[in-house]
Amino acid sequence: MTDTPTESKPDAATAGSSLRIIAILVMVAGLILAATGVFTWFNVKHHLHDEQITVSADANHFAGQIVDGPFTAYEQALTIKHHELDATGGLTYAQLGRDDPLRDTAMTASFLRASLYASVIAFGVSAMAVGLGVVILLIGWVLYRVVTRPELRL
Repeated sequence: MTDTPTESKPDAATAGSSLRIIAILVMVAGLILAATGVFTWFNVKHHLHDEQITVSADANHFAGQIVDGPFTAYEQALTIKHHELDATGGLTYAQLGRDDPLRDTAMTASFLRASLYASVIAFGVSAMAVGLGVVILLIGWVLYRVVTRPELRL
């Protein structure tokens, strides 16, 4: 007889324990991601509110409201673009001559719009982080339930 090496297989208890730890880590990761998204959303909202920017009276939406969210920031950026084009005769910064005194107006408008658009992007990324965090948390919870309840296994 020849001795054949036998492969050692992890027992079910060890595998279940490892999967339970992985499930808990996945849930914690989802919770951290969601919490980070919520923190970022309110942090951006707070800082925008502190600037006391008001949506222009001639804006299509949210006129007179404080800019403190993605929709008001986006609307104010659009309104600034409209004001810029009115002031420069429809020309953008790049289209104005180097010595044109309106170039500073166009440049300032561009900087303001870029800042507002950056906040809109920050709101979007934070909302995505919350959504993904919730999905990851749910995946971890389902994995945990399957590991701890044998009747749920396929």
